[in-house]
Amino acid sequence: MLPIGSIVNACAIIGGATIGCLLQSRFPERIRSIVFQGLGLCVLLIGIQMALKVQNILIVIFAVLLGGITGEWLRLDTLLERAGNRFKKLVRSKNATFTDGLVTTSLLFCIGAMAIVGSLEEGIRGDATVIYTKSILDGFAAIAFAATYGTGVIFSFIPVLLYQGTITLGASFFQQYFSDMMIAQITGCGGLLIVGIGINLLELTEIRLANLLPSLVYVIVLTFFFA
Repeated sequence: MLPIGSIVNACAIIGGATIGCLLQSRFPERIRSIVFQGLGLCVLLIGIQMALKVQNILIVIFAVLLGGITGEWLRLDTLLERAGNRFKKLVRSKNATFTDGLVTTSLLFCIGAMAIVGSLEEGIRGDATVIYTKSILDGFAAIAFAATYGTGVIFSFIPVLLYQGTITLGASFFQQYFSDMMIAQITGCGGLLIVGIGINLLELTEIRLANLLPSLVYVIVLTFFFA
């Protein structure tokens, strides 16, 4: 079966981001600045709400610590930056914030219970309602982010389509591993990373979020064995 929900989600991101890019040139610098700060506050709220869903905080703490060490050792931030810059050259974009927009929104759109639960629901029951709802939310978010970051946001549809589409197509296999507990732990850990996005948007400090991405793998492994 085709992952129709994920395809619709990808189209919503493309459409929203395109509108945002068209609006970007119409915004004076002071408007873009306040939009950026508003996005930071909203992302903080989203991240906190997600983080509070965690059921075993110790597992998440160890996952983040181990993930951070692994990410620094692998230098994931450098690898992702290089990949983003290569893709930027491939599409011949001159946008200075292309890579930041691509990485930030990819993380935001892929992490969360709606992405996992919605993809499983479509794959197992053929019901894409959750993914359609997520598509609306992502589309509007893409408008705001693209108005700030530019064209890089458009291409965040690629990881979203691959991630959610894979879960949908392999739903019967993944279902046994994505229990309510597992989804809560992934959502909680992902929420912490999204809080980091908000902190970066507000320029409170610079958190190398790419190097914390392995924590999402560790939280799955640790929850499976110790929860």
